[in-house]
Amino acid sequence: MAHSIVMPALEMAQETGKLLSWRKKEGDAIAKGEPLLDVETDKAVVEIESPADGILAGVKAHEGDVIPVGQTIAWIVNAGEKPPAEEASSVSGRRMDSKPASAAVASANTASATAAAPASSARISPKARRLAREHGVDLSRVRGTGGEGEILAEDILAFVASGAPAGTAAPARSETPQAEARATQTLSQVARLMAERTTQSWTSAPHFFVRREIDAGAMLAAREKFGPAIEKERRVRLSHTDLLIAAVAQALKKHPRVNASWTGDGIRLHPEINVGIAMAVEDGVVVASIPGTNAKNLGEIATTRRDLTERARAGKLRPADITGATFTISNLGMYQVDAFTAIIVAPQAAILAVGRISDRVVPVDGKPGIRPMMTLTLSCDHRVFDGARAALFLNDLAAAIVEPEKLL
Repeated sequence: MAHSIVMPALEMAQETGKLLSWRKKEGDAIAKGEPLLDVETDKAVVEIESPADGILAGVKAHEGDVIPVGQTIAWIVNAGEKPPAEEASSVSGRRMDSKPASAAVASANTASATAAAPASSARISPKARRLAREHGVDLSRVRGTGGEGEILAEDILAFVASGAPAGTAAPARSETPQAEARATQTLSQVARLMAERTTQSWTSAPHFFVRREIDAGAMLAAREKFGPAIEKERRVRLSHTDLLIAAVAQALKKHPRVNASWTGDGIRLHPEINVGIAMAVEDGVVVASIPGTNAKNLGEIATTRRDLTERARAGKLRPADITGATFTISNLGMYQVDAFTAIIVAPQAAILAVGRISDRVVPVDGKPGIRPMMTLTLSCDHRVFDGARAALFLNDLAAAIVEPEKLL
């Protein structure tokens, strides 16, 4: 039986994915679970595994193609079997991030003639239509650079970035590739969509922030006490982030509203606790998820966190790695940042920003003393919970950090 290989959907808002590379050639044998291709999605570069044993056949997409979610791009067949007959492939073949500047300019000049007609007669990608609606852009004023003058998402973003009023045409693109290269840096799909998503979250979710300074002495002592045993057993070094993840998971059990999502119609309370970790990669930030965090011990959390970090840096994250997070931690302490506020990862209701641990003068038994302090800032969606709930969550989180033995 033939198994189709489709462009995966990792979240509801994803519309396309970019094929970066095939791990196998057409005609090669492959085993179920073996890496088959690398895809750049809305969130990250992910490694897609083969769904079955067999032979790769009927490849219809090439490296650099931007492909709609759900579209078949190849088949896994048995020996001697042919892939199912289909209509001509509709893979766009657009290479949004790999065009040389001269090609981009050429396509813009060609599109100027074909896109002059009203938008009602021009092809418009679904994402472009959505972005135009969000930014209040009159599509009839946008010149498309896709095949046959199709208006793409990048055309909408370029129009918005130009600062042109929504009712006027976008400025013509430079005909000099060198000038255009100096003026604009081409973003990868991950970086571009990260910019889109953070802008959308910041403008749509009513953020408020609650900050708390916590004595991290007990956490430092716990790392020294429990770290060697975990490192010996699991060959992984226990980090401050691991302890924070465990503490957050325990606090979320008591505060389901903080572990919830805004759906547009109401509040969804998640039965599972999946703590996400914001990770810096080459061209942006990805959020990797630790499923069932509250059911894992410190060693399991440390091992999962290490594996996710290694796959993220190598560009080999799996679809399951970047889906399902219900709450996110962003730790910039290793960059010597004292405190900061983070933007919520929609549709989650909160994100915890963690600063570095540093010695500060604070009251100790009624007298000035020096203690290792850490600043935690909780960014909250006011549609889901209020300041009082946020404060109570931080109280329980602080208690878990002060008594880390309870995290074992």
